[in-house]
Amino acid sequence: MCTICGWLYAEDRGLPEEDIRPGTHWDDVPEDFVCPECGAGEDWFQQLRIGD
Repeated sequence: MCTICGWLYAEDRGLPEEDIRPGTHWDDVPEDFVCPECGAGEDWFQQLRIGD
């Protein structure tokens, strides 16, 4: 989750428009990834576990 705007990256959906395939784990997202909503870099993301 982006801690600036709250946008959620869902590993099961990926982000195909950014060439990140469904099933891509957060650890495998490119280092230069930026939030598609606010442009924040990967350092501004916090990993959440939902539905355990």
